[in-house]
Amino acid sequence: MAKTNFAKDQLKSFIERIERLEEEKSAIAGDLKEVYAEAKSNGFDTKIMRKVIRIRKQEPNDRAEEDAMMDLYMSALGMA
Repeated sequence: MAKTNFAKDQLKSFIERIERLEEEKSAIAGDLKEVYAEAKSNGFDTKIMRKVIRIRKQEPNDRAEEDAMMDLYMSALGMA
């Protein structure tokens, strides 16, 4: 019985933590949306900003490999 109560309490704790994190995630998503809207209202292209952010997250070697593959594919399609 003690193990069952412990498991219930542990499960409840996990669920409550996840719920709090989901609330925080929603708040952060709202904040991000506001920042992008502000950037857009100041004349910045938010689509390009998102690409820049994605690129900045990459490791330099991964980025170089992706760029090389993009060049190869574009060349093969006559776009380079």
